[in-house]
Amino acid sequence: MNKQIYPLLIAQFLSAFADNAILFTVIAMVMQSAQLASWYVPALQSAFLVAFVLLAPWVGGFADNHPKSRVLIIGNLIKAAGAGLLLCNVEPLIAYCVVGVGAAIYSPAKYGILPELAGHEFLVKANSWIEGSTILAILLGMMIGAKVADYSITWALIGTIVIFIISALTTLFLPASIAKKTAPGSALPMFWREIGLFFSTPRSRFAILGGSLFWAAAATLRVIIVAWAPLILLSKNASEIAELTLFIAIGIIAGSALVPGLIPLEHLRRARLPAYLMALFIFGLSLTDSIWPARFMLFFIGVMGGMFIVPVNAALQELGQQSIGSGSAVALQGFFQNLTMLAAVGSYTYAVSQHADPVLSMLSLGMLVFMATFLVSLHLPDNQSKNGD
Repeated sequence: MNKQIYPLLIAQFLSAFADNAILFTVIAMVMQSAQLASWYVPALQSAFLVAFVLLAPWVGGFADNHPKSRVLIIGNLIKAAGAGLLLCNVEPLIAYCVVGVGAAIYSPAKYGILPELAGHEFLVKANSWIEGSTILAILLGMMIGAKVADYSITWALIGTIVIFIISALTTLFLPASIAKKTAPGSALPMFWREIGLFFSTPRSRFAILGGSLFWAAAATLRVIIVAWAPLILLSKNASEIAELTLFIAIGIIAGSALVPGLIPLEHLRRARLPAYLMALFIFGLSLTDSIWPARFMLFFIGVMGGMFIVPVNAALQELGQQSIGSGSAVALQGFFQNLTMLAAVGSYTYAVSQHADPVLSMLSLGMLVFMATFLVSLHLPDNQSKNGD
C-alpha cells in the first residue's frame, strides 16, 4: 500500500468529522430557535444534497483536470466558509447549502485520487480503510458536535472551521499530479455523453446503480427508524434512536474490514450476495419487536451494506480512471445516488403524510432492495475478463 494513503485517511477523517459536527450544530440551532418550523431540518438536508445533483456535470471534470489533492483543499475551504456564514448569522439554509457545495467538490477528488495512490491490487483495501474511517468520523462528529453545540453554538462552529482548515493543510502532503485529464468541451453535453458511456457496460452500470441503491436504502431506513423505534421498541428520546444507528455504523465498519479478501474486483458479481442479505435483514428487522434482536439485525444490515458498497466504489473508481476519469465517475455516482436519495426520502415523506405504517414501510423497503438488487445485477459478468469488461 502506498504510504501516501495515510495523509488522505487523516484528511478524510477530519473532513467527515467536521461535516457531521456542523450538521448537528445546525440541528441544534434549529431546535434552540422558537421561530423555525419542524420542516426546517429536512429542508436543510435537502439543500445540502441538491448541490451534489446540480453540480455533478462540473465537479467531476474539475477534479480530473486539476491535482486532486488541491481540489480537496478547495472543497474543505468552501465548507469552512459555509460554517463561517453560519457563525455570521447568515440564513442557515443558504449557509448549509454552501457547505454542500464544498462537499460536492470534495467528493470526486476524495474517491478519485484512490486509484492514483493505491493501484488495482490494493484499491478495494484502500476503499475499506476510507469507508471504515469515514463511518468512525461520522459517529464521533455526530456525538461530539452535538454535545459541543448544546454547550455553545459559537464554539461548535469555530471548532468545525478549524478542523476543516487542518484537513485542508493535511492534503498538502498528497502528490499534486494529474492522472488523466478529461476531454475539453461544454460540461452539460459532456456529462450526458459520460452517462451514456458509463451505462454502456454491465460492470460500470452495476457500480453506478448499486451505489445509488445502497445510499437510497440507507437514507430511507434512517428516517423509517425515527418513526419505527418509538412505536415498536418504545424508544423515548433521540439519544435512544441514535444508539440504534450506532449498530448500523459498527456493522459497516466490520463489513468494510472483511470485504477485501472476499470480493476482489475481478469478481464484482459477488457483491450482489451481501446486497440480497442486506434486504433480508431489513425484512427481518421489520418483524422484530424487542431491543436486542433489533440491534443484531441493524448490525448485520450494516455488515452486508459495508461488504456491498466497498467493492462497488472500488470498481467505479477503477472503471472511471480507465474511461471518463475517476473524478468524473465519482461525480456521476454522486449525481445518481443523491438523486435517488432525494426521491426515496421524498416518497417516504409523502407516504408518512398519508399515515403509512412504519412496520409496513420497513417491510416494503426490504422487498424493494431485494428486487432492485436483482435488476441492477442483470447481465453482470461473472468476472472481469468476460465481455471485455
